[in-house]
Amino acid sequence: MNANLIYPYPPLIPGILRRRYKRFLADIELESGEIITAHCANTGPMIGVCNVGSLVYISRSNNPQRKLAYTWEMIQVNNTWVGVNTSLPNRVIKYALEQKWFPELSDQYTQVRSEVPYGKQKKSRIDFLLTQDGGEYPIYLEVKNTTLSQEKTALFPDTVTSRGQKHLRELMALLPEAKAIMLYFINRGDCHFFAPGDEFDPTYGQLLREAVKQGVKILPCRFEVTPERLLYLGVAQYLS
Repeated sequence: MNANLIYPYPPLIPGILRRRYKRFLADIELESGEIITAHCANTGPMIGVCNVGSLVYISRSNNPQRKLAYTWEMIQVNNTWVGVNTSLPNRVIKYALEQKWFPELSDQYTQVRSEVPYGKQKKSRIDFLLTQDGGEYPIYLEVKNTTLSQEKTALFPDTVTSRGQKHLRELMALLPEAKAIMLYFINRGDCHFFAPGDEFDPTYGQLLREAVKQGVKILPCRFEVTPERLLYLGVAQYLS
C-alpha cells in the first residue's frame, strides 16, 4: 500500500515546550511570547518526546465546557514530527478500518464496532471488534500508541504497563475461537522496524512473544506525522 492521507489535522498553532508536569499539563510558549497551558493526553513518561525547548504544535477547541482549550498534538524530535495526542490513534484507526485501508484485514470483516465488552466477565473492552456476515471468527483488535524509538526501531512500551500485559493475556484467551490483533500505532515516520521495549517492561516483552507464538497477530503500523496531516506508510518489520 502506498502512502495515503488518512487524517488531516485542523489548523494547528506552533509553539515551544517549556515544561510538562502533573502528567496532564504542558506549558507552551507561543510565537507571541504568551505562555499557555495545554492538555497532555499522554500520561506516560514520554521518553525522548518531551524535551524542553522543542518545537511543538497544539490545537485549540471552541468547546466552552473544556477546562483547557488547548491540546498538545505533536513535538519535533531530530527533524521528525512525533504525535503525542493519545486520544487520536483510535479515531484514525476507526476511520481506516471503515475505509478498509489495511489490506491485511480488508476482506475479513464487514462491520466495525468500538469499545465492545469482552472476556468471561465482560469487564474489559476491546478497542475494535470486526465481524463478517455469516463469518465464523470475529476479529478482536487492540490499539497501542507508540512513540519511543531507538534509531529506526519503534518500541512499546516505554514503561511498565500492567494494563498492557492484561490486554495481551486477554487476547491470547480469545484464541482459537476468534482472531486477535495487537495494532501498534507508530506515531512517527522515521521508524521502519518494531520491537517490544524489553528494557522498560521485560514481562510485556515475554508476553508479546508468547502471544505471537500462540497466534495473536502483530500489526505495527507506520504513520508519517506533519503539522498538516497523517500519512499511512504501511507495516513496520517486527523484530522479535
